[in-house]
Amino acid sequence: MTVSNLEAVSDCKIDLATGTLAVSYPGEKLDTEQIGRAVKSAGHSLVIDRPRDSTSNWKGPIEPLLGFSRFLLSQRSTTLSAIAALMTLVGLCLALPVNRSLGESTLILAAAVLVGGFTITQRAHHELWRSRVLGINTLMTIAVIGAVFIGEWAEAAIVVVLFSLGEALEGYAADRARSALGSLLDLAPPVATKMLAGGELQDVPVRELLAGDRVLVRPGDRVSVDGTVLTGRSAVDQSSITGESVPVEKEPSTQVFAGTINGAGALEVEVTQLAADSTLSRMVALVRQAQSRQAPVQRFIDRFARVYTPGVAVTAALVATVPPLFFGQPFGGESGWLMRSLQMLVIACPCALVISTPVSLVSAMTNATSRGVLVKGGRYLDALSRVRVIAFDKTGTLTEGRPTATDVVDVCDCGECAENCALQHAASLEAHSSHPIARALLAEADARQVTITEAHDVTMLSGRGVEGVVNGAVVTVASHAHFDEHFPHQPLVCRHADELAAQGKTVFLVRHDDEVCGVFGVADTPRSVSREVLAELKARQITTVMLTGDNPQVAAEIGRQVGIDQVFAGLLPEEKLAAITRLADEHQTVAMVGDGVNDAPALAQADVGIAMGGVGSAQAMESADIVLMGDDLAQLPFILALSRRTSHVITANIVFALAVKAAVFALAAGGWATLWMAIVADVGASLVVILNGMRLRWIRP
Repeated sequence: MTVSNLEAVSDCKIDLATGTLAVSYPGEKLDTEQIGRAVKSAGHSLVIDRPRDSTSNWKGPIEPLLGFSRFLLSQRSTTLSAIAALMTLVGLCLALPVNRSLGESTLILAAAVLVGGFTITQRAHHELWRSRVLGINTLMTIAVIGAVFIGEWAEAAIVVVLFSLGEALEGYAADRARSALGSLLDLAPPVATKMLAGGELQDVPVRELLAGDRVLVRPGDRVSVDGTVLTGRSAVDQSSITGESVPVEKEPSTQVFAGTINGAGALEVEVTQLAADSTLSRMVALVRQAQSRQAPVQRFIDRFARVYTPGVAVTAALVATVPPLFFGQPFGGESGWLMRSLQMLVIACPCALVISTPVSLVSAMTNATSRGVLVKGGRYLDALSRVRVIAFDKTGTLTEGRPTATDVVDVCDCGECAENCALQHAASLEAHSSHPIARALLAEADARQVTITEAHDVTMLSGRGVEGVVNGAVVTVASHAHFDEHFPHQPLVCRHADELAAQGKTVFLVRHDDEVCGVFGVADTPRSVSREVLAELKARQITTVMLTGDNPQVAAEIGRQVGIDQVFAGLLPEEKLAAITRLADEHQTVAMVGDGVNDAPALAQADVGIAMGGVGSAQAMESADIVLMGDDLAQLPFILALSRRTSHVITANIVFALAVKAAVFALAAGGWATLWMAIVADVGASLVVILNGMRLRWIRP
């Protein structure tokens, strides 16, 4: 509220889970000093560039304690909390029967209340007088003042210390939950070895490199830029970006990405993206944006807390005043209604409820990112947990996306043709075409070491094939329908062509002069993991659907091979969109998996759009809600299982937080609770839900 009231700021949003302040401003320049002063007046600090400490990761059982100790001493407010804790411990020891130093004990406990309560009071002042809200710090201040008023100095000191340490624990735990995102930026080295025009090598900051510059990546080095390999061969570990467990072979003309690890070979790489536009930088930027996109349950809890807290304050006031005024009940004392109302204030603080969901979502999204799955918001993870039907594009999603010559049948009976005569004729013509099927025939010719000869007078046949002259003979490569219309051929040729077509393959015939010499079957083969992935989805009660523009016969055969439930073929983009709408009407929540470019309308229409292959593709990363960075369909069951586990953890956290509060609230109403018991329950519940949510960072569903 303090920042949003500044003239230079039009709007601002605070994200508890990420510890970030997002500011919108109309001018060209942002006055960060003015914002820093406003943040400081609210009892916080503004950090523009947070240094990342590589030693802060949890490496052993003792590390969390050491890390928390460092965290306590890193800020004034947490340091005061630690001092107050020591003073309270001393004061309680002096009050023991063996010491009986009650006067000294009360003095030290009062000092602990002042030291530890300074930050709480400061934030309460901000809540009431600047933000105009009744928040957690205000409730704590009222509870402490009430305890002091009735002479319960030990209760007051314990409340201050436990609440302050609980707040520090929440801050530390949330910081650990989001630390993995910051460590992503450390994957790309800040310095690159630039190759100068004269052949010299020079170490330069990566941010100074321009597109077209050349850099040397030595064996074992991290790749510093997105670029194209010019010379050299090596296996590169891309697991940090794509989640692939096996290094990927790199050779000239292939792409490498910043943050990946080079293997045993040296690579000369041409820079294709500036450091700020690299795949790694885009991933981090998108995840940061994702962390501020709240899931529906998170938005509900935030709205609930804004109404709940004032309601609790009013209830506590009524509890403190109504019984003494109207029913002659005691007001003060350990079992008086004032103490009960103070206990209710402490118990009712919504800390555990508010922090449980964002920490869980951030932990789950960070886990997904480490596996090469980019989730662009908690709401998409929440929606995916409710998905019961997933629609797939065929080409490039369930299949490899690269047509392959699966069958080469020799049907020539002239007695003069050499081995692979039909393939040689066809490849010689198709060398003049860039069509995917032409590339498939050329690849097959290369695999069989067939010599390609020069072709003349090459003519395209209106989408049906190609014709030209090879070795003095007129050669035609065309569809079976074209041959039926223009070139008589034997029934045996038709039989072979029909058999291949029945298998869902695209069929082409080849002739030289008047002799049909070959029948080719070309198919886009299914991915090796498609059948396994779909079987796993079915085991999770997911209905699978194929939406494709391919012909029904081919689509049906691919669907049979991969084991999909329903196939809708021959669809235009707008018909795919309509199909998604129909599926949503039948199943409520629908996910669509596609390549992120051609399927953009259907991806946008689905409740969750999942794009294949975000590495190096800005379109895929921008058009979908979830991106499988490594083009790995096998990650789909993982992210589905993670979304469901996240939903279960969030539900468990909410139920646990409410159950604890209800139990202790009932004890307080009956006069069986104490003030310190209430604060222990509140802090304990917060810590439990935080740790439970953080498990999602490492879990492998």
